[in-house]
Amino acid sequence: MSIVVTGATGRLGRLVIDSLLAQGVPAAGIAAVVRDKEKGADLAADGVELRIADYDHPETLAGAFEAGDRVLLISGSEVGRRVPQHAAVIDAAKAAGVAQLAYTGVLGGPDADFQLAAEHKATEQLIIDSGLPYTFLRNGWYTENYTDHLAPVLEHGAVVANAGEGRVASATRADYAAAAAAVLTGEGHLGRAYELSGDTAWSLAEYAAEVAGQSGRAVTYNDVPAEAHLAVLTGAGVPEPFAAILVDVDVAIGRGLLARTSGDLSRLIGRPTTPLADTVARALADR
Repeated sequence: MSIVVTGATGRLGRLVIDSLLAQGVPAAGIAAVVRDKEKGADLAADGVELRIADYDHPETLAGAFEAGDRVLLISGSEVGRRVPQHAAVIDAAKAAGVAQLAYTGVLGGPDADFQLAAEHKATEQLIIDSGLPYTFLRNGWYTENYTDHLAPVLEHGAVVANAGEGRVASATRADYAAAAAAVLTGEGHLGRAYELSGDTAWSLAEYAAEVAGQSGRAVTYNDVPAEAHLAVLTGAGVPEPFAAILVDVDVAIGRGLLARTSGDLSRLIGRPTTPLADTVARALADR
């Protein structure tokens, strides 16, 4: 039996493997499903088993899983293609007889009615229909979704969004990765759906103030109409279909859908989630 992480060379996948190793899981007991062997070379050098497979090529997934494996299906990054990709993984996991299939979905699960949630909800239903023992990790927003894009904020002195006064209970990728590692190594998680979010919800005005305070620069929150935000994003080179999804997420934030603070995440990881101020400080230091 191995703990298998799909999408293992992605940002979340690598952090999950780091968390597993930090928890004392031997590298030989971890398998990383990757598309590119070269990108996983550092994992292999650490003793992690590489299993080469591609979500888009179901035939390659036949050897990705073994009976009794505990598997983390990290959702694909290509919005609009994820349901067939995930279905291929689910089918392969079922054929192999895995002991657990954990899936990184979206905060709110069936109640999330924004565009980005649609493929996650469809995937959860496919997993339920498969009969596989499952754990749903319904991840909220990553703080890095904001702090990774500090350059234009500092350049223009503004956080631009159409989220109104909505609040975001975000956490870091490392927080979510630690939760995934906990459910893959622990007991009592089968058949459970965890609503994962940060301990404290914050507004974009508060985020702008935090960036301003730490950077010493004037930064304000500009709440703009959805159409204007769409124009800003597409003008910055974001493809229009994805820009429209981001604008729709802001509408969801304005309706409070990403402000939930269930406490599931901090309970799973055994510590408070990473504060916004800490992530802003790290991002500024890394610039």
